[in-house]
Amino acid sequence: MPATKPTTRKLTELLDAKFMARLDSLDVLSRKILQGKLQGERRSKRRGQSVEFADHRPYVVGDDLRFVDWNIYGRLEHLFLKLFLEEQDLTIHLLVDTSASMGMGEPAKALFAKRLTAALGYVSLVNNNRLSISLFADGLRTQLTHMRGRNYLPQMAEMLLTTECDGFSDFEKACRDAATSRIGSGITIVISDFLFKQGYDAALRRLIGARYDLYVIQVLSPQEIEPELGGDLKLRDIEDGDAAEITVSAALLKYYRRNLAAYCAELNGFCTRRGAVYVRANSADSVESLVLNYLRRVRLLR
Repeated sequence: MPATKPTTRKLTELLDAKFMARLDSLDVLSRKILQGKLQGERRSKRRGQSVEFADHRPYVVGDDLRFVDWNIYGRLEHLFLKLFLEEQDLTIHLLVDTSASMGMGEPAKALFAKRLTAALGYVSLVNNNRLSISLFADGLRTQLTHMRGRNYLPQMAEMLLTTECDGFSDFEKACRDAATSRIGSGITIVISDFLFKQGYDAALRRLIGARYDLYVIQVLSPQEIEPELGGDLKLRDIEDGDAAEITVSAALLKYYRRNLAAYCAELNGFCTRRGAVYVRANSADSVESLVLNYLRRVRLLR
C-alpha cells in the first residue's frame, strides 16, 4: 500500500473561529516609534517619503526640490516641502519556553503558552507585520523566521502543535541566540514559567535595547499558585532530576506562597525598571480574556 500523507495540524486546534474573527480587528502596537531596517507595510508616526501626504514644512537649502509643492509656491511665492507618512517595518519576535516544566500543570502551561503564541502570531501575520517564533529549551530548538502574511498560518500551527515540551532549560543561551537573530526594530515577547534555576537577569538583559519593546509573560499553573499538597513527600525536578524530601504543613505552604509572590514581584520590578512590561497568567484562565482585554490595557495590542 502507498504511504499515507501525514495529517497537517490545523490552527483551529488552538484557536476557534469565533476567537480568530475577533483577532482580525486587532493589531500589534509598539510603545516606541520604531524605524526598521527594511521598508515594510506598517505605517508609523514618522514622517518621511512615501505615498500618503501628511503635512508641509518650509523649504531649507539642500532639500530635495522634487518634493517642493509648486502649487503653494504659485499662490504664496514661498517654498514649502511636502511631507508624507513613511511606512515602517515592525518585527514581532516570540520566544516561547518548551522545556519539560512547561508540560506540567492542569491545564498544562504549554497549552496556554501555545494558544497565546498562536493568537499573537495570528494578529501579527494578518496585519502584515514581520513575525519570528523561536521555541526554546536548552537553547533554541526550532524557529520560523521573517514570516509575513496569512500564508504562514498553517506553518505556524504545525510547528506549535508538533513540538513537545521536554528537556531542561538554558534561558540565557536561548536569549543570546534569539538576540543575535533579530533584525531591524520591533517587539520581543517572552512566554515562559520563568522557573529557571540559573535565574533570568542575565538572559533578559540580552533582549533589552533601545530599538525593542520587551514583554515578559509568565505562565504558572493553578497547582503552582495554590498547591494542594500534604504529608511526607519526595519531590523531583522534572528537568534535572534533583530530588528533595519534605513534610508539607500549613506553615510550609504559607512560606511557599510568600516566596512565590516575592519572586514574581522581583521579576515584575526587574522588568519595570528597564522599561519592559511584565504580565502574569494562570494556565486555567482564558487566553481570550488575556488577549482581548489585558494585553490591550498594557498596550501590546490595539
